Amino acid sequence: MKKKNIILIGFMGIGKGTTARAFSQSYNVYIIDTDDLIESKENRKVKKIFEEDGESYFRTLEQETADWIEEQVSGTLISCGGGFYKVDNLSDIGTVVLLDASFEWIYDRIINSENAKKKLKKRPLFKQPKEAKSLYEQREKAYREVADVIVNVEGKSMKNIIEEIDSKS
Repeated sequence: MKKKNIILIGFMGIGKGTTARAFSQSYNVYIIDTDDLIESKENRKVKKIFEEDGESYFRTLEQETADWIEEQVSGTLISCGGGFYKVDNLSDIGTVVLLDASFEWIYDRIINSENAKKKLKKRPLFKQPKEAKSLYEQREKAYREVADVIVNVEGKSMKNIIEEIDSKS
């Protein structure tokens, strides 16, 4: 049976965390972030996990996190890291909402933000736009295949985005 969670997926930098916080404030819902859970469990940043143990180990941690969420979490909005869509029990955790936008819109959002340096440090792949776009293109179809709901965020206010998520999930 599908749980009453809302799971936000989408490409890095699209605003999953920002959207989760806005949704939480408007609808009085608890939020968790899968990367934050992994960082807490490992006591190190995602970037360090990749550097020290590699992507395969990180993906194992994502699956462990998904298993824990499926067993322990209900009535929560879950903001996921960019690759979390690959966990094998995603649809059992809740309603999967894809935040969708073009690569160019996401790139501009990161580069032109007030704290662009901080955002780029957290997402170093955006310093290599061709590689970032290639990854975006690889994931785009897969995101759509696992999503129960697709919300295009381009040109929409946060109020409209969270209202659309609420009405469709």
